[in-house]
Amino acid sequence: MSRLLWQPSAERIKSTNMYDFLQQVNELHGKDFSSYDHLYEWSIAESPGFWATLWDYGEVIHSRPYDQVVDDITKMPGARWFEGAQLNFAENLLRYRDDCIALSFKGEGQPTVNITYAELFRQVARLAKSLRGLGIKPGDRVAAFMPNMIETVVAMLAATSIGAIWSSCSPDFGIKGVLDRFGQIEPRVLFTANGYRYNGKEYDSLERIAEILRELPTIEKVVVVPYTDPNPDPGRVPNGVLFQDFLAKEAADLPFEQVPANHPLYIMYSSGTTGVPKCIVHGVVGTLLQHIKELQLHSDVTREDTVFYFTTCGWMMWNWLVSSLALGARVMLYDGAPFYPDPSAMWQMAQDEGISIFGTSASYLAALEKAGVKPEASFDLTPLKAVLSTGSPLSVESFEFVYRDIKEDICLSSISGGTDIISCFALGNPIGPVYAGELQVRGLGMKVEAYDEAGNSVVEKKGELVCTLSAPSMPVHFWNDPDGTKYHDAYFDVYPGVWRHGDYIEITEHGGVIIYGRSDATLNPGGVRIGTAEIYRQVEVMPEVVDSIVVGQDWENDTRVVLFVKLRERTLLTDELVTRIKTTIRQNCSPRHVPAKILRVDDIPYTISGKKVELAVRTVIHGQEVKNKDALANPEALGLYVDLPELQT
Repeated sequence: MSRLLWQPSAERIKSTNMYDFLQQVNELHGKDFSSYDHLYEWSIAESPGFWATLWDYGEVIHSRPYDQVVDDITKMPGARWFEGAQLNFAENLLRYRDDCIALSFKGEGQPTVNITYAELFRQVARLAKSLRGLGIKPGDRVAAFMPNMIETVVAMLAATSIGAIWSSCSPDFGIKGVLDRFGQIEPRVLFTANGYRYNGKEYDSLERIAEILRELPTIEKVVVVPYTDPNPDPGRVPNGVLFQDFLAKEAADLPFEQVPANHPLYIMYSSGTTGVPKCIVHGVVGTLLQHIKELQLHSDVTREDTVFYFTTCGWMMWNWLVSSLALGARVMLYDGAPFYPDPSAMWQMAQDEGISIFGTSASYLAALEKAGVKPEASFDLTPLKAVLSTGSPLSVESFEFVYRDIKEDICLSSISGGTDIISCFALGNPIGPVYAGELQVRGLGMKVEAYDEAGNSVVEKKGELVCTLSAPSMPVHFWNDPDGTKYHDAYFDVYPGVWRHGDYIEITEHGGVIIYGRSDATLNPGGVRIGTAEIYRQVEVMPEVVDSIVVGQDWENDTRVVLFVKLRERTLLTDELVTRIKTTIRQNCSPRHVPAKILRVDDIPYTISGKKVELAVRTVIHGQEVKNKDALANPEALGLYVDLPELQT
């Protein structure tokens, strides 16, 4: 049984948004709920009523009300939510226009820059006017190759105020990784900083942008934001213009284009496991409502909070974080390495900026403990009320570290969901207890279950994470998927009409969730999802490499990437070749894709139908038995991966 680590006081419970929402549900629906469990069960049993209540509680700004909450909630995929409604995403995030700080940005080694809600509104208005001047209209794609900085948020809000679709990558992505994504969606405008900083070094972005543009002919304008250089030369890229020169001198107003509830808002990307990444399209109402729910209720965000999440613009947590603007909070943006100039850097910032909600990854917390950092002993963290963790399962040891060495009276919320729903399936509960190793609760309105191998729902047993009821944040469709085949095959090919997410979980006696990792082949080092195909596309074009297979190995409470290569005859895996493989992957994918180990093998196992079997290799290197070898064309190859001494260090 998991150990109880924290229980909120009665006074704290009554001060939360979740408690307030529970009381409103009781009043509006004639209920007498006294716990989260009661509220959750109602949100599933009366799901349309729950989402309608949330619409009102979140004060969704709209120009036309919805005709019905959902057409058929049992239909997956394809349920239509809040049809008839007309609204604008940016208008909901820009509802506050006062002198409170909206965004704070701290670049690595740089002083903090602040912008108020009033100034944010003015900048968005000016930029939206400039985009309209280019002829940007609803449905056009606007992309960003940007650090996590204020101008990125301004650009997103300006684009979505017009009804354009926003998509972004972080600047550490390689050329091929960017083209695999933006090449599919054909954006008209690209925002980029001239460079970025990481771990004390400056990196140039414009050289890569120039190469990317050679294969992105749809880009009509590249807006260059000065960052590492206060006066960059926009002429280094075709159709380049400086941000301050592109920004309209003034804008009398900011018209918010009213769009249907399921109008495309964001294009996110799958990890690229089976080929180029799939382009996942998320709609306005699903994203907005789910983020309001998760931030306002599950994370207890208020106007008084300063919310921070360590993320890049290539991860859905950026989109999630920025939605805190809808609640009037101060959003803290950071760009750089979390351990620069020393391992306590983020906690120095937490103290200096008065951060009250601190979001990070499980691997960061594990590394922090290993580095001997004890934030509570060194910093004043009085405002801090919650720590959020995602990306990979948070170990029991890290749960205990947070309460021992960060803060004793705190809500530690391990949260889990994905790019696929741009939100969470399981997350925090500010009115409930925290148990070591457990995500506190399944999210309101999310009918999350664990299925065993026979497709039966099980409790207190490991199983496949499924969602058996439609939710508004499920994608509206995939890009370039006219008949919906890619969408269907991504989530519904195993259990018809049931969302299969690809996580291996257990629902506990407390109603919490334990996540045991991915149930598919997606890699997840440091909490960043990586597709194996992205690595194969770089490695297997090298003349020395005949074939390869890449897997994730459980290592020190995280996952490390292990690459096995089959080389040409009489070719040695020299240090020089290892370095070249790593350099190629780093330059064309990202630093996070680089394998921790590269080992030579004589054969790569395949299925009879010609597919690599990453999961089987992963099973073997963890000392487990592969049960279904009949599907393999060369099952004897698995013996090459047994008890490898190189994987013990």
